[in-house]
Amino acid sequence: MERNDLFSIGDMARMFHLSVGSLRHYEAMGLVTPEYVDPDTGYRYYSARQFEPLNTIRYLRALDMPLPQIAAFLHNKEIDVIEEMLRRQKQAVAQKQQQLAVIQRKIENRLRQLQDARTSRLDEITLRQLPACRLAWLECALQIKSALDMERPIRRLEERQPETAVFLGKVGVGISPQNLCAGAFEQYDGVFLLLDEEDRFDGRVERLPAVTAVSVRFCGSHTASPAQYRKLMDYLTGEGLSVAGFSREITMIDYGLTNDPTQFVTEISIPVERR
Repeated sequence: MERNDLFSIGDMARMFHLSVGSLRHYEAMGLVTPEYVDPDTGYRYYSARQFEPLNTIRYLRALDMPLPQIAAFLHNKEIDVIEEMLRRQKQAVAQKQQQLAVIQRKIENRLRQLQDARTSRLDEITLRQLPACRLAWLECALQIKSALDMERPIRRLEERQPETAVFLGKVGVGISPQNLCAGAFEQYDGVFLLLDEEDRFDGRVERLPAVTAVSVRFCGSHTASPAQYRKLMDYLTGEGLSVAGFSREITMIDYGLTNDPTQFVTEISIPVERR
């Protein structure tokens, strides 16, 4: 073949909108072999014979098909083979669409939570309805002197999960009604994960009904909570309310989102009922 009929690796990369590195990778995988390699310089040259496999690779890669599958097809080009590959890829794409839809919902949920936290009215006690929710609860005695004290129980909740759990902004702690009434506001009785409907969690998951609660949001983290509990319990006494469940204390904005403590927002809610 005349040298004039050959294309350098750079020419091929430009024609097919690929990088030189991609062409070298394809060669290493046995997908596309240069027409000629100069024995003195090692320069690679391609001919029109390599156009067809490169077009096939680009087409199948546009369908997000993995390179090993493409290599298998190029070494065994049959209609039945490509039909089966396309069917499998269609199923894989459908599954990925479902996964992306879940991710989109989680992003939307998190954006709403952040907007809610950033527009919070702080240090204001309110009586409100907590919506029904799903949560995973780990019963454990816990005192929080720093943010690091939360890490070990959180790992216990996550360690048995089949896939990496991402619960940023949805980890909370609770105090039992007994400890609340006893004024033991530094003694937590458990850690929980507040789950979105699309969250998968292998383990005990509780569905809690909607409930009336007394709530407060404040600037700070768990270490600043005891004073807030005292205010809430005083409010309950004044309003003729009694504790009807464990408290739900969750940092809406903390060190996981910002290094500025003045931006921290924590919410405490205590389910209540009329005496």
